[in-house]
Amino acid sequence: MPLFDHLKTILAGGQLNVSKRFALLHEAISGTMSNFYMARDLNTGTVVGLKILDPTKTAAFESRFKGLVKPCEGEIAAQLKHPCIVETLEYGLTTEGAQYLVMEYLDGPNLNMALAARDPCLEGRRVRFIRQAAEALAAVHEAGFIHRDVCPRNFLLCNKREDLKLIDFGLSVPATRWFMQPGNRTGTPNYMAPELVRRRPTDQRLDIFAFGVTAYEFCTFELPWPRGTTGMAAMTHDQPPIDIHQYRPDINPRLAKAIHACIDPEVNKRCPSMRDFLRMIRKVSDD
Repeated sequence: MPLFDHLKTILAGGQLNVSKRFALLHEAISGTMSNFYMARDLNTGTVVGLKILDPTKTAAFESRFKGLVKPCEGEIAAQLKHPCIVETLEYGLTTEGAQYLVMEYLDGPNLNMALAARDPCLEGRRVRFIRQAAEALAAVHEAGFIHRDVCPRNFLLCNKREDLKLIDFGLSVPATRWFMQPGNRTGTPNYMAPELVRRRPTDQRLDIFAFGVTAYEFCTFELPWPRGTTGMAAMTHDQPPIDIHQYRPDINPRLAKAIHACIDPEVNKRCPSMRDFLRMIRKVSDD
């Protein structure tokens, strides 16, 4: 739905009746704040991804930004147009009062699943995928947002596992000082930046840290700090990381240096932008 048509729908008080508009083919993913379905649009016959947010959990998250005008997930996602980012086609409210997003349907596993299975599709494509992930995150930052939950779970392999796309903007916020104040500690613990864990002011460099941890894991199947399942897992991230060469002695030196630049615990020593990271690996070929 074009933005103009979407605005007309909002102004007219239009809401989505899910059962009249879509045939739900199967539930693909259940998230912490939403359900995601593979669905067929009954108007066009197109197979799409349909994300429906849990109203209670969404309200609890958005209450963290009391007094601020926070764009909803759909508003943020619809602004992000890039080949390495899932395309959001439409967003709004259902007749049940839940936020929804209609997206292109990506048929493939998330990177977390591929890493856990040591999927052969990763071999010879790591640098390609890392570069695509960096391009996606650069686009998010250049649009003026912070993703806030960069981790393997939020990258999907698609096009017969030849490409990678960034998904899920449920925790994303504008990169403005009002949204970067201390206290909003959200994300996935194993990928959290030290400044986020310690409740200090943040900026887009917390995404760069999480990206660096993801790239490190991409190359080694390991994390640069001890792995955990609770928020305590992130409490060691202000300590020096394990040298990536310990797990991958043959890694390209330029790539190793670039990844370590992203995971520097000291934010002012960290790689300042995803464009800087991309420049650092410009001459690195696929492994």
